[in-house]
Amino acid sequence: MFKTTKRYLVTGGCGFIGSAVVRRLLRLPKTEVINLDKLTYSASLKSLLDFNKNPRHHHIKVDLADLDAVRKALDTHRPDIIIHLAAESHVDKSIQQPDPFIQSNIIGTYNLLMASLELWQKHIPHLRLHHVSTDEVFGSLTDHGLFSEASPYAPNSPYSASKAAADHLVRAWHKTYGLPVTISQCSNNYGPYQHHEKLIPTVIRSCLEKKPIPVYGNGTNIRDWLYVDDHVDALLAILEKSSLGESYMIGGECEIRNRDLVHHICTVMDQHYPCGFSYHSLITFVQDRPGHDYRYGMDISKIQHDLNWRPTTFFDDGLAKTIRWHVQDYYATHQPQQVAQ
Repeated sequence: MFKTTKRYLVTGGCGFIGSAVVRRLLRLPKTEVINLDKLTYSASLKSLLDFNKNPRHHHIKVDLADLDAVRKALDTHRPDIIIHLAAESHVDKSIQQPDPFIQSNIIGTYNLLMASLELWQKHIPHLRLHHVSTDEVFGSLTDHGLFSEASPYAPNSPYSASKAAADHLVRAWHKTYGLPVTISQCSNNYGPYQHHEKLIPTVIRSCLEKKPIPVYGNGTNIRDWLYVDDHVDALLAILEKSSLGESYMIGGECEIRNRDLVHHICTVMDQHYPCGFSYHSLITFVQDRPGHDYRYGMDISKIQHDLNWRPTTFFDDGLAKTIRWHVQDYYATHQPQQVAQ
């Protein structure tokens, strides 16, 4: 079915999840990766330093909002598989300035679909596109129940609304034009290389800088946490085993209240990086985010049953790796002579 070397195109391949996908793919034999990333503020070039000179890795600076540039990239490299991860993803920023989210998540996805459809129809009949989405498209849960593939869409922020729109476009291009696609919705990812604006890196950095640790509202909001490498495993399982047109929930089976997560991180920091006082004292409750979803939780029985996938990283192990990486990265950037062990 494929050439000797399987060619993947990853959008957002310098982002947190995207770079984890690129690293994994380049460790596989006979793979080539075309990395489309426009290098926004959240892109991490350091996440791919080990692969900069790898002849099987090609980074192309492309804005998905530029249809001509997307068409050119796809026509030039003609991938076998497209993994669509590029997205603006910070909820607070989407509330403050929605336009970049509309341009990237909706227009960018539309442009990728148009270019992919042309590539599939004219050149690569075995082309496959996988679209990575978020559990936030389904809105908010109460204390009971879980999101599933059958859950109705009910986004509550400009970010989640833009991702919901992208999901609908992908599904429509499959149903209307026959474009070979799959879709997945994931829960909150964590791990090394994540941008410091996200919750877990924010807590770690606040501890290191001895600054207030902001927690929205009363901190009772609940999120499901998924280690990024487990997410990559799930994406590869979908690409290797699933039928076209299918959608899958990818969750970590690890629901935690925000304030409990913050306290847990502070406890680990107290144990391994003591500073003369408890980091717990830095926790500061701040005004809640507008339209803040209360709880996310995922029913992952479909991907477990169909593809034999489930998360394998225990949260304490994943968090320890994450904290260690962020501490080392912080000291390497701010105080090179004091790199944490």
